[in-house]
Amino acid sequence: MARMHARRKGRSCSARPMVSENPAWVTVSAAEAEDLIVKMAKDGYTSARIGLTLRDQYGIPDVKLLTGKCITEIMKEKGVAPALPEDLSSLMRRAIALNVHVKLNKGDHSNRRGLQLIESKIRRLEHYYKDNGVLPADWKYSLKTAEIMLK
Repeated sequence: MARMHARRKGRSCSARPMVSENPAWVTVSAAEAEDLIVKMAKDGYTSARIGLTLRDQYGIPDVKLLTGKCITEIMKEKGVAPALPEDLSSLMRRAIALNVHVKLNKGDHSNRRGLQLIESKIRRLEHYYKDNGVLPADWKYSLKTAEIMLK
């Protein structure tokens, strides 16, 4: 598949092996894994960071094989899920940082174009999440409200 905002082809990535059950060498139980997820979510980790930490430090290769649920589902059940979806909030953080850069460097037109592309991705995600009921219908993106929401 091609890139969204470039003329290049997409990047080919390796695929995860088809495994249907948790490996025998995993010593952590499902309840312990859920407790670790809740603890890290309360510390402010994103779901991607939680997955990396569980893989690298606790030897859990796949949370879904261990618990039967993905990390965001566990976070929602325990009431520690963030208000905004992770992909939307990370794009908003990038837009805020790039806006600061563009204000300091008035002649940087390529990054100004990059800011426009990031904001178009945010608006596209906003429309998708409104259609699926994740965001309220009156939610609107702007850089000022993004700075307030993410602080």
